[in-house]
Amino acid sequence: MAYDNIVNVATVNFNAEWGNKAGNLARMKGYIRAAGERGANIILFPETALTGYNVKGESIEMQLADAETVPGPAANELAELSIKYGVYVVVGMPERDAATGDVYNSALAAGPQGLIGTYRKIHPAGKESMWAKKGSEPLLFDTPWGPVGVGICYDTYSFPELFRYYAALGSRLYLNPTAVSDVHGWKEYYYTLLKARVLENGSFLVSANLVGPDKDLQFPGGSLIVGPSVTPLGTRYYAEPVENEEALLLATLDLSIVDKTRGMLTLYNDNPITGVPDWRPDIYERLLTDLKKQNKWSGKVVPVGAVQASAAL
Repeated sequence: MAYDNIVNVATVNFNAEWGNKAGNLARMKGYIRAAGERGANIILFPETALTGYNVKGESIEMQLADAETVPGPAANELAELSIKYGVYVVVGMPERDAATGDVYNSALAAGPQGLIGTYRKIHPAGKESMWAKKGSEPLLFDTPWGPVGVGICYDTYSFPELFRYYAALGSRLYLNPTAVSDVHGWKEYYYTLLKARVLENGSFLVSANLVGPDKDLQFPGGSLIVGPSVTPLGTRYYAEPVENEEALLLATLDLSIVDKTRGMLTLYNDNPITGVPDWRPDIYERLLTDLKKQNKWSGKVVPVGAVQASAAL
């Protein structure tokens, strides 16, 4: 199927006021209007932008109280605005499952036709696990520019399998709502790993980070749009990161660069020398099966002797 190549993408350095869901929603709606009027086709907000991120000491009262179902009040308002402006919007929020009552750290996706669904963070990080259940399903939604994948923060930095899964299915654009706080070394962690995902897969990546105070955390922003350059094995910023200020960043992307880059990388296409792609998921499947047999899959620590004994069988 042929997709359009030229797309306008916006990302927002957003200061989510902790626990002020109504105020945060109103300001996000304002940004959606502004970005839509400036020609944005896809608009990304950070992780937990609807409510703020941090827990209050050891209390998860805010996250549990402010979590909403999808469909639900906030989701429906955002979907209505997406329809009005003909844009795709992805927003981080605590989501309550209507059937089970479980709460997830989610990213809501809406588009010109209304609600699309949510991505529930597969790898909650730190104190998120006090309130957020682990998600289990990827989210790859269709657009005129091809399928767009979503991962949240820790999913993107420490578990590159999700990004590669989307890329293998033809995604040329990955959205990363995130909440990376202003701790020592955050820049190397954040910028280096985002560029690594681009280099590995030849995809465009859009990241939206929180900025400003959030209870006893401080967020630095750094929202950006990064992608492959026309030079082989190169990356470039299509929207330079902005730190320590709230900001709307907008860039026009030519996604056909991904097609050219992937052709050179021979990850998913046949290598002209071997006649097969370089990527070998069959090998990884076998290795993961071996980890299960050795009880490593669950994170259990297995004595070295036991591993050697099982390997010899």
